[in-house]
Amino acid sequence: MQAKPVLLLTHDDALWQHWRQIELHACLPARGHTLDDIGRWAGAHRQIVVLDAGLPNLPDWTDPAWQTWQRQARIIVGSTRLDDAQAVRVLEMGGWGYFHAYVPASSLAHIVQTVALGEIWVGRSLVQRLLRQLGQDQAEAMNWSRGLTDRETEVARMAAGGLANQAIADALGISERTVRAHLSSSFDKLGVCDRLSLTLKVHGIEPSISLA
Repeated sequence: MQAKPVLLLTHDDALWQHWRQIELHACLPARGHTLDDIGRWAGAHRQIVVLDAGLPNLPDWTDPAWQTWQRQARIIVGSTRLDDAQAVRVLEMGGWGYFHAYVPASSLAHIVQTVALGEIWVGRSLVQRLLRQLGQDQAEAMNWSRGLTDRETEVARMAAGGLANQAIADALGISERTVRAHLSSSFDKLGVCDRLSLTLKVHGIEPSISLA
C-alpha cells in the first residue's frame, strides 16, 4: 500500500505526538499550525488534511471561507469532545470526516485511507442517531416534495442520491444549467441551503434538527 501524505493541523504538541504515530500505518505525516498551511499543502499537490477542532481562531463552521479550503483539500476534523451537531456542521461545510481526536493511530490511518479513496468518514454514533431519526420521520419523508414540480422532485431526488449536476443532466437529457436552476428552486421551496440539507430533507430528517 502506498503511503499517504497527511497534513496534521494542530497547535497542541501532545495531539501532534499522538497523530504522528500514523507513520507506522502507511501514512506520511507533516505538521501544520494555521489554516494558511492548507493552501501550501494543496500547492504541493497533496490532498489530505487532518484538522484539530480546537485550533485557535477557527472560523465558524458556517463561514463561507471553508468553501475555499475545501476546494483545496479533503479536510477531516478531529475533536476531543465529540458533538453530533458539530459533526453535521462540518459535513455541511464540505468536510470529509469527523472523529474523536484521540482515536488509536491505526484507526486514524484507516480514516485517512478511507477519505483518500473518496469516501466520507462518519462515526457510528452520528449514523445511528440519523437512522433513528429517519425511522421517526418516515411519514414526513413521504411529503418532502410537496410544492415541487415533478421535474424539481426528480432532480432533487437524484442530487440527494449523490449524483453530480452533469450526471443528472445527462440522465434527464437536459442542460447542467437547467439542473442548477431546478436545484436552486428546490432549495428555496424546501427551505434548505445545500446538498447535505437537501439529502436529509429527502430522507425525512429536518436539517434544523438539534443533534446536541
